[in-house]
Amino acid sequence: MTTSRWFWCAVVMGAAAMAGVARAGPAERQAPAVVTADTLHPDDGKLRIIQFGGHPDDCEIRAGGVGAMWAALGHHVQFVSLTNGDIGHWQMAGGPLAKRRAAEVKAAGEVLGIERSITLDIHDGELMPTLQNRKTLTRLIRRWDADIVIGHRPNDYHPDHRYTGILMQDAAYMVTVPFFCPDVPPIRSNPVFLYSYDRFQRPAPFRADVVVAIDGVIDKKVDALMKIESQFIEGGCGGFRYPLPDEPGAREKRRRDRRESFKRRFAAIADRHRDKLIALYGQERGKQVRYAEAFEVCEYGRRPSEKDLRRLFPFFPEKE
Repeated sequence: MTTSRWFWCAVVMGAAAMAGVARAGPAERQAPAVVTADTLHPDDGKLRIIQFGGHPDDCEIRAGGVGAMWAALGHHVQFVSLTNGDIGHWQMAGGPLAKRRAAEVKAAGEVLGIERSITLDIHDGELMPTLQNRKTLTRLIRRWDADIVIGHRPNDYHPDHRYTGILMQDAAYMVTVPFFCPDVPPIRSNPVFLYSYDRFQRPAPFRADVVVAIDGVIDKKVDALMKIESQFIEGGCGGFRYPLPDEPGAREKRRRDRRESFKRRFAAIADRHRDKLIALYGQERGKQVRYAEAFEVCEYGRRPSEKDLRRLFPFFPEKE
């Protein structure tokens, strides 16, 4: 059998496995013989975005605003937590915490209006840049048929964040290679891969290639984050330092304080990257932006032009 024929046989068998059709009925027999990116997700003219986070809260913190903005325009947004967060609390752990955190980010996703929020069953603190995990990300990106992929930079305080970044980088080329994970059709074209914002300086500081004003969705974003109570109200794994007082109104006061803290955090991003906001929005609008999210282009994916970025982020005014 020639290499070419072997490949298409592998694709067809993989397609059948994904569909779960050991015996196809009349409807299935009429389906296309070969599954491609177009038959998985017919082009509807909308963008497809997938964001990876190390834990069930990272996607919502780093791209909840722009995710809500894309979703409001009808674009397809999926958030993926690579670990289940099962040690991210000071009073509970294991399966009960993992289930709780998956439910929290699902509720947050509903507030943001995104299409899908999933949590992988990998233990918190144990994510590794293995071949198996590289294949998992490759399949997720292909199945979503992503135009944009977002994740952590690979220099970060938390190993799960670092390895999320490495795994995303490792998938940046492999998503286009037909014989790597041939059970899922290769993507139409290499997506634009982006790093989400951080303040770490070594080996290189974050470079703000795209800064998006999120003023119009700041309350929605913070509302979504408040659904993640295990982390932002109860304090996550460090909550023993500031336990909630056992008195009426303590939880609601904590909620108000955290809302204001998050708003200050996203205001600081806008202030730190004011020059880029002015470059993207113009002098008058750029100076007025109060809250922002920022992203850096990863050089391992497709290299977008300024025109490409304005198409992928359809929130900026037309350049005069």
